[in-house]
Amino acid sequence: MNKHHESTGRAGEQQQITLRGPAELADALPYLMGFYPNDSVVMVALHGGRGRFGGRLRLGIPQAPGEWGPVADQLAECLVSGSERREGRPDAIVIFLCQDSPDGSGGRLAMERLRPFAQRLRTACGALDVPVLEALCISDGRYWSYCCPDTRCCPDQGSPLAMPGTTVMAAAAAYAGVHVRGTLRDMEARLQPWRTPAAVTAQEEALDRAGPALIPKLLDERARGEVAAETLRLARTLMDRIEETQPAPPALSDAGDDQLIGSDEAAAVILGLQDRETRDKAAAWMEGAEAQAALRLWRTLARRCVGPYGEHAAAPLTLAGWVSWSTGDEPGARVALALALRADPDYTFAQLLHRACNEGLDPEALRRCLREAADEGTSPDARAVEAVMDPAVDRGATSLRVRRVRPLPDGGRRRGRAHRRPGAERVKASPGSPRPWTSAAGRRSREARRYGRRGSRARR
Repeated sequence: MNKHHESTGRAGEQQQITLRGPAELADALPYLMGFYPNDSVVMVALHGGRGRFGGRLRLGIPQAPGEWGPVADQLAECLVSGSERREGRPDAIVIFLCQDSPDGSGGRLAMERLRPFAQRLRTACGALDVPVLEALCISDGRYWSYCCPDTRCCPDQGSPLAMPGTTVMAAAAAYAGVHVRGTLRDMEARLQPWRTPAAVTAQEEALDRAGPALIPKLLDERARGEVAAETLRLARTLMDRIEETQPAPPALSDAGDDQLIGSDEAAAVILGLQDRETRDKAAAWMEGAEAQAALRLWRTLARRCVGPYGEHAAAPLTLAGWVSWSTGDEPGARVALALALRADPDYTFAQLLHRACNEGLDPEALRRCLREAADEGTSPDARAVEAVMDPAVDRGATSLRVRRVRPLPDGGRRRGRAHRRPGAERVKASPGSPRPWTSAAGRRSREARRYGRRGSRARR
């Protein structure tokens, strides 16, 4: 197969790495993404006769094979059209399907199960006149090629992956300061809601208590300012408290941050951030020493969005993604923003940031917009933010439409799903009636969120 080239290091000090064959491609994947992509399909654009790497696209592998065809078509279209906007139409594409076997018994079964998906991806790219030079399956520490029929280099039992840190790509990445942040599963775990029953119950009760006091104020145009000011004061207090602690490894740091913040404090900030202007003012904590404290706070709050409050995580997750991107952690930003869109696919700010981050835009333009608003003591104008994140957006348009990758079987709109409490039965409700396991505070919270989408402070 052809050689492929990847540049590492800072601009002006870049070195080219030549990758030869499936083995070196498989080894390079974590360095291309910044993490090990579990349960993911990854597509990478290639440019020029030497196969220079371009845009990358990652999506969780759909569980239902019936979704593979539509997903393949949309992935191919997204990668090709996005590449055309940035670097020109790709000359070829490389595909990775990464999924371990459920019981670790061997990756061959996983490889065979995903073979039709790989074929659909190859067909979709070919329909756009962009060939797939290589399609690899990586499973249980081995890799297989869907394109190479030669069993001498690509045996039926697969080939073992190289030991971490022993390849040319690993050495070049270490020299350039490129770090692999662990697995995608590990990165997502730092942002996902608590699962310990006692902690979940305590936080959910705190959110239920805070709702009756805060939600009516969020619905009142005059009282919103008071909620915003109090939310930002409390968030700043929590950031200062976090900043005073000593640095620690991620797992210990997250556990320590969880202990520093009380359930009632977390509930107040989570609900207050559901107001767009409050969230946008909090987004100004994006650089310098306060950025890391803010990132730790947003992660902590995302973990507190438990039970029926799962959709509320879109705000802190988007802020976590923004701070990560602003401070140069693009892999972390993509993970946080993807989770924000999983919590609420209609969250416009997350859509804009996710698209801009994936297309390699410079975050400085948005930082400048937020700095100017902070200096003036105002909230950034929503249309100005949209124009900064996507210059092609019509300033007179009412909203930005972003095509989603995963289709819905029924063709409807995907919404965030509230989680049932343990032991609660799903009862078919009559039209207009609340879900039987949803608290009154949760209902009022959703009313505020729906109002926000209609009102002048649209919840973006």
